[in-house]
Amino acid sequence: MALDYFAPGVYVEEVDRGSRPIEGISMSVAGFVGFTEDVRGDADLFKPLLITNWGQYLENFGRPGSDGFTDFDAYLPFAVQGWFQNGGGRCWVVSIGTKLPGTPAPEPQETATHLRTSAKKPSLSLNLQMPAQEGDRPVLPGSIDRVTVTIAESEPKPLETDDPDAEQPFNTGEFFKLIVQSGDDEPQVFPHLSINPQIDPALGDYVITALADNQLLTLTDISGDQGHPLTRRPANGRYEVAPPPYIAPLERLSRDIHGVRDDRQGIQGLFEIDEVAMIACPDLMRAYQSELLDLDQIHAVIEGMLSSCENSFPGPAYRMAVIDPPPVKLRRGNQPVKPEEQKPQDVAQWLTSFNRRSMFGALYYPWIKVANPRKNNRPIMVPPCGHMMGIWCRTDESRGVYKAPANETPRGVLGLAYEPNMREQELLNPLGINCIRNFANYNRGYKVWGARTLVEPDNIQWRYISVRRLISYIEKSIELGTQWVVFEPNDEDLWARVTRTVEGFLTRLWRDGALFGASPAEAFYVKCDGELNTPDTMMLGRLYVEVGVSPVRPAEFVIFRISQWSPNQ
Repeated sequence: MALDYFAPGVYVEEVDRGSRPIEGISMSVAGFVGFTEDVRGDADLFKPLLITNWGQYLENFGRPGSDGFTDFDAYLPFAVQGWFQNGGGRCWVVSIGTKLPGTPAPEPQETATHLRTSAKKPSLSLNLQMPAQEGDRPVLPGSIDRVTVTIAESEPKPLETDDPDAEQPFNTGEFFKLIVQSGDDEPQVFPHLSINPQIDPALGDYVITALADNQLLTLTDISGDQGHPLTRRPANGRYEVAPPPYIAPLERLSRDIHGVRDDRQGIQGLFEIDEVAMIACPDLMRAYQSELLDLDQIHAVIEGMLSSCENSFPGPAYRMAVIDPPPVKLRRGNQPVKPEEQKPQDVAQWLTSFNRRSMFGALYYPWIKVANPRKNNRPIMVPPCGHMMGIWCRTDESRGVYKAPANETPRGVLGLAYEPNMREQELLNPLGINCIRNFANYNRGYKVWGARTLVEPDNIQWRYISVRRLISYIEKSIELGTQWVVFEPNDEDLWARVTRTVEGFLTRLWRDGALFGASPAEAFYVKCDGELNTPDTMMLGRLYVEVGVSPVRPAEFVIFRISQWSPNQ
């Protein structure tokens, strides 16, 4: 409204009186924590990185030309690949290292970048100059810029003469130029180089001598002393020199996995990314199998994941943790066993012993068998969390967040570590353990045959994954979609606008089939009136809105009652 009108005329004013539609948030973004083959490109050790496809994962967490998997069978690559295979879209990946903690440090030549001749014979090896370690804080590879080395054509040094007709030295083809580039720094250029230690200084420089004092690289001549320098010359090309792998001491592993929220590292770093709605740490099981963490330490990490999902102050809690059953038989002294040795009663006994319940957690059994590209596609047993979260995302896209992510076929699965039958699932399902079943007898293949959270069995209100995620979707969408209300005049006009905004959002959900009821009035209600907002609450600057919804629930048990019937009876 204009404050003053002095001259006659027509005045046009914009007045915002309508409600603003609420756009639903995405609940289909995952976060993964574990070991990777490499940390390069845009990736930093311990820091979450957005990945949108498998190729992008290879660019940042796999070595050049590699399949992206590891020699020690880290589970993270399998989980991320399973995520994309089963319909997953965006995800955030945190690498906690490229070697298992406690692994002996490799020799410099093992981690060096080897340059070869045009005939594929050894020529030079390059290593980074690592800064000195400060105190007990390790030097992280992610904190050091990788160095790019370019080998290009060059020629002998020109003669130092004033005679323009003087004949220049003959170019034997052995000379090359080496360009060193670190980050955005000015490139260092070294021309007229040769791999011949006896090169005439008037013609060129021996490459090892020329870069002896370089602060970025350490060079080693691995060509031998046989043959002409031309045949030992490194081939032209662009090469990347990476720092040696970070190998954590055993006492740091649990801290590296958990991370630091303020530094946006580890699992805690994922909770600083608003769009991450589901979290898993598949290599927690690799650490357990390798006896790097004991069962109590595994429980501590899982407890931390669940607690962080439950506490999302100041907004509503909306994330869920998908955890894997550790392959353990408690009667064997808490020592890890092969996944195929863990029977349904073992995982039931483990969960009872762990005794941690949460509506923001989900557990799947058994482990799954997938192909291992690093070992010629021979099968390997891996935790199911990545494949299961991919199915969550697939169900969100095809049906909606309100549809239970079950009765779906997991893609990329060759078999199961153990095939539970119906009687065994009768033991696990009431405990909130979701089974993956083989329905070969029905010609239906493998199916995810459970959709429960890890809530207490008697808390049936939050029993199903789809209900928990639907309510989280509604809460978070309303929170973000009503930010415009803050500092608006708290009067009946605002109450009506907020009511229309929320009702419009819930009506769309009802039409999509997310809410139960023959009409919107049966499916939900929105209350924002003088009964809730009294003069006293308004004096405190508060606006109260009460929302009730009736979510649809999965038909977990389908019962047909069949009897003989005669129309004459």
